[in-house]
Amino acid sequence: MFFAGLAGTLLLGWIVFPYLIFRSVDQPLQFSHKTHTGDNIGLKCVDCHTYDKDGRFIGIPATKVCRPCHSEPVGTSNEDTRLVTDYVNTGREIPWVVYSRQPENVYFSHATHVRLAGLKCQSCHFGHAYTSNLRPARFSRISGYSLDIFGRTLFNVPSTPSRGMSMDDCASCHRAKGVNESCIGCHK
Repeated sequence: MFFAGLAGTLLLGWIVFPYLIFRSVDQPLQFSHKTHTGDNIGLKCVDCHTYDKDGRFIGIPATKVCRPCHSEPVGTSNEDTRLVTDYVNTGREIPWVVYSRQPENVYFSHATHVRLAGLKCQSCHFGHAYTSNLRPARFSRISGYSLDIFGRTLFNVPSTPSRGMSMDDCASCHRAKGVNESCIGCHK
């Protein structure tokens, strides 16, 4: 009886409870990074994910970035047609869901890491450039923060396929590269 209770408690605590805490939010459109970064088109991350004149990372591209190639549907998918009719032709921005919503007290500079340190996007975003579709974003119902920033689980298994956006990941990379930072370098 004891072991059955223990097994039930572990099941609830490690498997069921996390699914109750996090809510999934689907992206408004499916998007294939693989199609855009593959051999046929060959775009680089910075072709769409750019910096403003002050060197700040803009992040998710505006719809106008899609317009030169997508003034008309390019493929045969419903998603491509929706992209053109609902967003490109109307000038509306696509309400993409950001996977990496950080806590309010955290500051992260893409320009410092990509431009100054010379890191590749895949250093933190791993194989995201080669995904064929977009997974749902998962957010804590308690804090509102993204599951992507929570890091590793109890068993030291990555909690998300993208890895690389938690404080532990940042600290590990800084240690490996011999970069010494204080808390106030990232925390406001």
